[in-house]
Amino acid sequence: MPRRVFLVRHCEATGQDASSPLTAVGQTQATHLADYLETLGVDLLVSSPYIRARQSVAPLARQLGLPVEIDARLAERVLSAEPLADWREAIKQSFVDLDLAWPGGESSRAAMARGRAAIDGLLARPERAAVAVTHGNLLTLILHSFGTQGGFQIWERLTNPDVHCLVVHGERVEISHLGSNLRGDGR
Repeated sequence: MPRRVFLVRHCEATGQDASSPLTAVGQTQATHLADYLETLGVDLLVSSPYIRARQSVAPLARQLGLPVEIDARLAERVLSAEPLADWREAIKQSFVDLDLAWPGGESSRAAMARGRAAIDGLLARPERAAVAVTHGNLLTLILHSFGTQGGFQIWERLTNPDVHCLVVHGERVEISHLGSNLRGDGR
């Protein structure tokens, strides 16, 4: 029987800090996201420690009666210790040169290894269908670790929330984009 991991980018948040909560729209999105994911046979919930990720999965946890495990490996990649003037270009360059690390930041390769280790850990568990709530940059890098091409272009198209499904059949992995039709905000 195949294993599934639903990689979820968190819902709309007030900012990028680890302590930034969801907006009112993000809270509504989280409820709609829960209604959708509840039907998919999920039996494990794991989240980044960031508040916006935890709040994005909280309605699903309530609906399923499951605890949310926190995995620090799902935290967003730190691009730089200090704000960068052209952060979008810095992200783009980091997808081209996976070893590029801005001052005080984490390289794409290091973040990808961290994120992939978290997903591999989920796949080693007995549960059949996991939800892993993370962040846009790390989600894109995790997809890249499974062979998905177009890192920066994928990252640019992500929405809040966004869901990709990994279906694992032994050594073979199928990736599908379940999309952003889960927003619940009419957009």
